[in-house]
Amino acid sequence: MVLDLVLIGTAISLGPLHNSAFILLLSSRRGVRQGLAFLLSWLANMVVVIACVVLLTGGQPPASHSVPSTAVIGAKLALGLALVLYSAHRHRRPPRPHGPPRWTARIDNASPVTAAGLAWLLQPWALVGAGAATAVDANLSTLAGWLALTGYCLLATLSLVVMEMYVVWAPVVANARLNALRSWLAQHQEQLVVTLSLLLGLWLAARSIYELVA
Repeated sequence: MVLDLVLIGTAISLGPLHNSAFILLLSSRRGVRQGLAFLLSWLANMVVVIACVVLLTGGQPPASHSVPSTAVIGAKLALGLALVLYSAHRHRRPPRPHGPPRWTARIDNASPVTAAGLAWLLQPWALVGAGAATAVDANLSTLAGWLALTGYCLLATLSLVVMEMYVVWAPVVANARLNALRSWLAQHQEQLVVTLSLLLGLWLAARSIYELVA
């Protein structure tokens, strides 16, 4: 479970879409405040999803080879295959120019509530769902289970925390470097999405098949 959560949390954290949007928020007139609203909303969404899983399981993993356990593994297998198919679709479709989203023209006037809502919209829900399915196996009667879920939520938010703190400590340098990073992400967005989706999808599918036949 821990390895799966680390891989899923890392893939979420490295996603180019929300990172690009977050850099735009940080470079706006009230960047630090808007970035904080986005960050806290992002983290809150992760925590709420995990909390719902914990409430459903009672903090105890389902028995091995039981109906609930098999259903969860089947869900992870379906998500893994969906990610692989999605990566193949993104790879095969003809390249399209990526202009800036319409909301970027109004970014300076955006409120913290808008920034928080944007975090919810940009969450990679397929990956969040994979994390939730994996969290079903957490045993919260042990400290290790709590640490694993806490570490997963923080890891999935790590890139946002690093950029927010960077802008707070060195705003001029940070804005220049983060805008350069945003340009690079825009140029390599398709490759990043395809690679992350493919690798994580193959891992989830292979791991789920092994758990079903073992």
